[in-house]
Amino acid sequence: MKNYWHSVVLEKDYCNGCTHCLDRCPTQAIRIVDGKAKIIEARCIDCGECLRVCPYHAKGALVSNLEIIKNYKYTVALPAISFYGQFPLEYDMNTIYNGLLQLGFDEVYDTAHAAELLSVYENAMLDKEHIHKPLISTYCPVITRLIQIKYPALIDHIIKLESPMEIGARHVRKRLIAEGYKNEEIGIIYITPCPAKITSIKDPIGISKSNIDEAVSTEEIYYKLMKFIDKIVPEHQIQKSTGKGIGWARVGGQSYAMDIEDYIAVDGIEEVIKVLESMELGKLNSLDFFEGYACVNGCVGGPLNVENTFIGKNRIRKLAKQYGMDLPVKVDIKLTPDNMEWNLPIEPMPVFKLDKDFKRALEKMAKIEEYTQMLPGINCGACGAPNCRILAEDIVNGFAKIEDCKLRSK
Repeated sequence: MKNYWHSVVLEKDYCNGCTHCLDRCPTQAIRIVDGKAKIIEARCIDCGECLRVCPYHAKGALVSNLEIIKNYKYTVALPAISFYGQFPLEYDMNTIYNGLLQLGFDEVYDTAHAAELLSVYENAMLDKEHIHKPLISTYCPVITRLIQIKYPALIDHIIKLESPMEIGARHVRKRLIAEGYKNEEIGIIYITPCPAKITSIKDPIGISKSNIDEAVSTEEIYYKLMKFIDKIVPEHQIQKSTGKGIGWARVGGQSYAMDIEDYIAVDGIEEVIKVLESMELGKLNSLDFFEGYACVNGCVGGPLNVENTFIGKNRIRKLAKQYGMDLPVKVDIKLTPDNMEWNLPIEPMPVFKLDKDFKRALEKMAKIEEYTQMLPGINCGACGAPNCRILAEDIVNGFAKIEDCKLRSK
């Protein structure tokens, strides 16, 4: 099985062994071992829930800092669409984008515009025959990886299209190379709201290599801009998206931009899991489209953002209306598979599979039930596993002992 690069890391020196992350990890990827949290990399989907809930800042994201732009001859800033929701509304987004030029970038590309282009392309795909409905959005890479490891039966439902950030980066890189820049001279830097986007850059799904070179956090860029935001004089018209693209930053915005009526938009990883389980059971086969986000309110709720998720959502709603939700999209690139789609299959990563041999898997399942009955069922986390059943699984798989249960040993 392929080992994925992960952006979420543990700073052991800051960890005091509390169980906040243990309780909140949606894929049970965390254990407490010898008083410190341990991340099981095969199960981690880089959702950032542990970053969000850790009171001791023991979890972090492998994100670059702005100094990285010095490594390239020509640099392009690719702000996440949720960047729109980070600043007070009295600051015009075009002014803020011009501020990125003053931070040292040579160019800024409005990722929200790539989103509205993708909306046009996606909408056309819904009318094609022989597609597996409901189609599942790939905008949130956490959900795609979750399906790979936990719901592989749904892989054929994943819409095999690039994210707006990749579409924008692909377009910009092609143009700059045509203008005479060498590929290695170009640095396309994504301003990210979450660690999962970093993972999708360093270890992408559906393509062999990302067109984005590095990622810096929204938080770092925000505080640098705020130091001189009142002095920015916009000299270039950079902002180009209508409200359709801007609306992608909040849950439901993608479906609205695609003009879909029969869809479900779900935010929060636990709620997404509930819907995927129903989908796996065939309860949603008549649905056209599923839009799922690990973060509450969508990308505007990313853990590397600055603004409160609900305030950000409110701003996105107002800005989408201000920039026009019903305006026609200016299509300025060719909407072809070469520009918009993946070219590699999505492989399942069944880390929850008990054994390759079916008979052996059944035997393990029976042993798990046996150990589960032996355990107290309190799910206190004192053993270092998130609950009694997961401890039973760890025992059967040889990663733990029945004696690890502190209550039972009494």
